[in-house]
Amino acid sequence: MRKTNENVLELSLEDRAEIALKEAVRKLKIDHAWHGLPLYILRDGKIVEISAEQLRAELGLKSD
Repeated sequence: MRKTNENVLELSLEDRAEIALKEAVRKLKIDHAWHGLPLYILRDGKIVEISAEQLRAELGLKSD
């Protein structure tokens, strides 16, 4: 778990929500990479597969 800034409560609700969403996506990417599962996202109106290997490289994780 990442340590949050002590001043996080001074941020607006919108900023805190954005931080929470980004952290949730980061954890989802790690989980998919760890379990060797692809991630599917919508990019330019098309569904795109991001392989577990691509996720590992993006996150700087070791490959199998």
